[in-house]
Amino acid sequence: MKDTSYNSSFITYDDDATWLITYADLMTILLVFFVLLYSLAFFEKEKYESRVEVMTRQLQQDQEPKGSMEMFNLSGNLDPKISLEDFTGLRSRETALFKKINKMARKSDQHKKITTLSRNGKIMIIISGEALFSSGSASFNANALPSFDQMIQIFDEYPEYTINIKGHTDNIPISTPAFPSNWELSAIRATTVLKYLISKGISPQRLTATGYADIMPLVPNTTDINRNKNRRVEFVLEKTETNY
Repeated sequence: MKDTSYNSSFITYDDDATWLITYADLMTILLVFFVLLYSLAFFEKEKYESRVEVMTRQLQQDQEPKGSMEMFNLSGNLDPKISLEDFTGLRSRETALFKKINKMARKSDQHKKITTLSRNGKIMIIISGEALFSSGSASFNANALPSFDQMIQIFDEYPEYTINIKGHTDNIPISTPAFPSNWELSAIRATTVLKYLISKGISPQRLTATGYADIMPLVPNTTDINRNKNRRVEFVLEKTETNY
């Protein structure tokens, strides 16, 4: 009788512990899920899509496509890694905004003077200084305004994005009654752009303007071509946490 009682108690103990199997299965599933999310965070989505597009064009033109391993060896200016926001679709508007700006830039008469970048959740538009202003001036070139107005219309469609306007010059000193130095020239150009955006209906609360003179060159100021690249106005679009 003692043995029977002991066995019965042992069997009851095993039945009570069966929940551990379900718990272990749940933990395993959660582990696999987070490993999957971690893997997605380091998958370079834009490079993959770009390579697929290239291969599609090659096939349409009866060209021999390159090996699939090269799909993940592309270089570019973008930093297009997938994040949880991409995975859940929270960045769909950011992608749409960047595509609209790119499309506008390609069709613009000033397309050779406009560069667009997307990095770390920010969208940057770089416009050559000569596209907007004459040398040593803070007055708009009339032929630049149509393309500029199209860009402002896109800004208006995405009110959740702030716009930081940055003015830059080359390292050639300027000294005029209106602009005693490059600091004044870069700052007034940035402010001129800011005022124009406000006149077109962009909320002032979204805007900031800063002049950087020649302290942040894109390339060394060693040639006329390089100095021309450094004379620019940048627009940095960012969706802040308060806008989510």
